[in-house]
Amino acid sequence: MNLSKLSKQEIVIVGCGKMGSALLRGWLTEGLDPNEITVIDPNPSDWLIKQTVRLNKTLPINPSIVLIAVKPQMMPDVVPNLKKLGNSKTLFISIAAGTSISYFERILGNQTPIVRAMPNTPASIGKGITAIISNNYVSGVELKATEKLLSSVGKIVFLDSEEQMDAVTAVSGSGPAYVFHLIEALADAGQSNGLNAELSMTLAKATVVGAGLLAETSDEDPATLRINVTSPGGTTAAALKILMNKDTGFHSLLSKAVEAASNRSKELRSSEDG
Repeated sequence: MNLSKLSKQEIVIVGCGKMGSALLRGWLTEGLDPNEITVIDPNPSDWLIKQTVRLNKTLPINPSIVLIAVKPQMMPDVVPNLKKLGNSKTLFISIAAGTSISYFERILGNQTPIVRAMPNTPASIGKGITAIISNNYVSGVELKATEKLLSSVGKIVFLDSEEQMDAVTAVSGSGPAYVFHLIEALADAGQSNGLNAELSMTLAKATVVGAGLLAETSDEDPATLRINVTSPGGTTAAALKILMNKDTGFHSLLSKAVEAASNRSKELRSSEDG
């Protein structure tokens, strides 16, 4: 989606770390005018400094959209400084894990239009996925603008309730890290079985990327695709016997990992709302 056709509006990004930069990179790639973007970040990266967006230390007057992209632990220091824009026509979009809409309403004002979003880092190459939920003060026009911005860097899913956001955070928000670790582990396993480091990493990366693309584009579900690769009594079957062990296998381990991430998201929300 080409953002050059997005109606003129000033966008402020508060905090431009890895996730904020991923979104900004995607927006600029998709044609969003850098002259309409202001970034407020006390420690801008070398990459950010080289961009043509405005780097400010203070908030512009009445921006159309404020993207809050700071870490959850920084919220108490950052959000109160945005209060003067609350209860107005400024739309707030938060991508902070574990920080609820009610937290922003309490500080910014209970009639502030707020969208809570959970993107992931593949947004930087246009392959992200973002889950969104809004409060009742977000208009249809504002929701469309949010959808246009975030769908420019990947897929969009709308949640039925904010309670789903903890699980979303654990699955897709943190998920890329699980996949990157899978690549690391697969490459290490290749080395342990006689491959050199470069070849093993090349094979691991290409295998994960190819399998993911096949899963996304195939009419068959992942279980069927797995079965298609697995010949009875063959090499894949031998590996899956280990990976699919009920108690110690990949499914069990990943379930525990996602549960831990979801619980941490709940803890962060509880801390911020407390």
